[in-house]
Amino acid sequence: MTGLAQHPSRSDAVIVCWHIVITGVVQGIGFRPFVFRLANELGVKGHVANNGGQVTIIAAADRQTLETFCQRLISNAPANARPVVHLVGTALLSETGTDDDEDFSIRQSSDLGQCDMHIVPDLPTCDQCLAELFDRNNRRYLYPFINCSQCGPRYSIIESLPYDRANTSMRGFELCRDCALEYRTASNRRFHAEPIACKTCGPVLNFVDDTRHITDNTLALEACIAALKQGRIIAVKGVGGYHLMCDATSAVAVASLRRRKQRPDKPFAILMDQAWLDGYVDVGEQELLLLQQGSRPIVMIKRSPSCPLPDNLAPGLNQLGVMLPSHPLQHLLCHGFNKPLVATSANISGEPIVTHQADASERLRQLCDAFLHHNRPIVRPADDPVIRQNNARTQLLRSGRGLAPTEFTLSFTLKKPLLAVGGHIKNTIALAWHNRMVISAHNGDLDTLRSYQTFQQAISDLQQLYQVKARHIVCDAHPAYASSRWADEAGLAVSRIYHHHAHASGLALDFPQQKHHWLVFAWDGVGLGDDGTLWGGETFLGGPGHWQRVASFKPFRLPGGDKTARQPWRVAASLCWHSDIDVDISSDPVRQLKIIWDTGTNCPQSSAAGRLFCAAAALLGLVGHESYEGHGPMLLQALAETAQADALALPINRDDKGIARIDWQPLVMMLKDKTFSTAYRARCFHETLAQCIGTICLSYSAQYKDLAVGLSGGVFQNQLLVHLIRQRLHKHKLDVNVPTSIPVNDGGLCAGQIIEYHYQ
Repeated sequence: MTGLAQHPSRSDAVIVCWHIVITGVVQGIGFRPFVFRLANELGVKGHVANNGGQVTIIAAADRQTLETFCQRLISNAPANARPVVHLVGTALLSETGTDDDEDFSIRQSSDLGQCDMHIVPDLPTCDQCLAELFDRNNRRYLYPFINCSQCGPRYSIIESLPYDRANTSMRGFELCRDCALEYRTASNRRFHAEPIACKTCGPVLNFVDDTRHITDNTLALEACIAALKQGRIIAVKGVGGYHLMCDATSAVAVASLRRRKQRPDKPFAILMDQAWLDGYVDVGEQELLLLQQGSRPIVMIKRSPSCPLPDNLAPGLNQLGVMLPSHPLQHLLCHGFNKPLVATSANISGEPIVTHQADASERLRQLCDAFLHHNRPIVRPADDPVIRQNNARTQLLRSGRGLAPTEFTLSFTLKKPLLAVGGHIKNTIALAWHNRMVISAHNGDLDTLRSYQTFQQAISDLQQLYQVKARHIVCDAHPAYASSRWADEAGLAVSRIYHHHAHASGLALDFPQQKHHWLVFAWDGVGLGDDGTLWGGETFLGGPGHWQRVASFKPFRLPGGDKTARQPWRVAASLCWHSDIDVDISSDPVRQLKIIWDTGTNCPQSSAAGRLFCAAAALLGLVGHESYEGHGPMLLQALAETAQADALALPINRDDKGIARIDWQPLVMMLKDKTFSTAYRARCFHETLAQCIGTICLSYSAQYKDLAVGLSGGVFQNQLLVHLIRQRLHKHKLDVNVPTSIPVNDGGLCAGQIIEYHYQ
């Protein structure tokens, strides 16, 4: 709270009038109704209104009452609010707009042209609404769109600010008499709750299959549950888009969904009630807290040894992606079906989640047997966020519903508004101005039209909602990325940031206190480096804007270029040829590969650690062709966790530029040695790379006493690898920093681009 101490002392008996402004997160969480009730409780007169993203209060009472009022505006604020109270001055008593017979009022919102917008993400169903949902005596009994001022859709329905019903996709649903009375009654939980609705006036479910079109909420829900029990696949419209749902306990239903979606291996997310968790996963206290947090994310949890769910939910893996119901319809589906459900995003691989009924009916008709639609429009897609515990620390893998837009306070102030457009895969964008930054939801991989359209919509949405116009664009240095091409055509000045510099600088968002020497390992797939080659296994010394590349892997050829991203057998063969190990070339594909490897045709050089992990999985026979990004490395990690092994000592020699080059060839020899089990070799691979990082860290820690070790890039989604690194460095009193509030993968690039640009 600011400004109160500046006022001179007045007698408590004297009525004074204060002009109070509340900034921070105060939109969309019932803050004005809260102020109204608090003012009436304390006998404060005046009014409250939304103005340009802020809440403005004119309050009249004696000084002691007003001080209590201001203190309780913070201490008693709604759970999802983050208010900052500013007393900007005194006001005339006449400005309260009241007389002796009036108390306090909520005034119509206005736009003062100020730029202090804060958007609330979609909120999970609160306990009070959940109790009403299953209360037979409540008029919203089993109503799938129940909500109040503390829960329900927000970001997915907001078209513009201020956050009033007329500015949301609920404006087409006129309130019935009962809802209107609740909306106007100060003592009611739904006082000024903008998405308020009931079965009389609100959105309606409709179930559609080949023979039926049911538009009654209860009957449509019953038809959907009956179809799920029959083993059918249903496309269900939720808060941020459609899910494809089926019986998670049925291997046949899961196999059918995999076949139709052409998703043979990638794990499916599972929706289940909290009471069922212990029967399927080894959920600890930290995992439970993650499941219960406001975004209701998908949480990666180790499946229990006695888990009865079919293996084809997550082939070859020992973890399941689990989420609890986030909105009333999911609660009703869990209650009615009474078993875990697959709830995977309804999309074509790499694209954003489908949001519109017409689009769903066209694009998903070959993937499902029926639809459960509803007629509340979704303004923008929001896929489910994905989170895991990585060595007792939270790791965000994908942002989305309930988290986006994600807001940050920067440790510096920008001179002009910036737009960072991220990378090509797992794209997110960031808008930054003054000392604030907001990051969009996951937009998908930009090599599909729908992902590119969602990317463009996110750029427009953030600037429009926050009323900030970018004046400079920051993008990846790779000219072929769709995001970089968009930046070139946007008509603004553009700055290019090298991919792995952005990964390294992203660490400063979570660890701004680290002001001195960073030693950052930026390991992922491939990204353009400042020497024109494809980096991906880099070690940097320095800090944002001033990175010195001090170590990297010995370069190797990627025969076929981009094809190696999903065909790790190509990299495996290349590593063998580099190591003078024979490879069977009797098949045409391998014979042709050897020709282009020998000639260097379409064989870019790379130092990418991510490609080494993929090649290791291929050399162990785990996967030759990856059906999803990270397929091979995830199988490799799962196998490695079943064994113990010693680390190899990899040679590290400086090249002619002084860069320490890690020689991976002993790893290839070990991976080909069949006198050891595949599990042992998988574990040895992890132990060796962790040992390598430890060796490099120790070589610099003696020189720099304030050294901060950082891990960034998609490789460090690997829990085992991070655990082994922490284990080694902990012995030498070195902590390991990994991003927590942004994805460690390319989903965090946009944040790193903003930070790297600022410090250059």
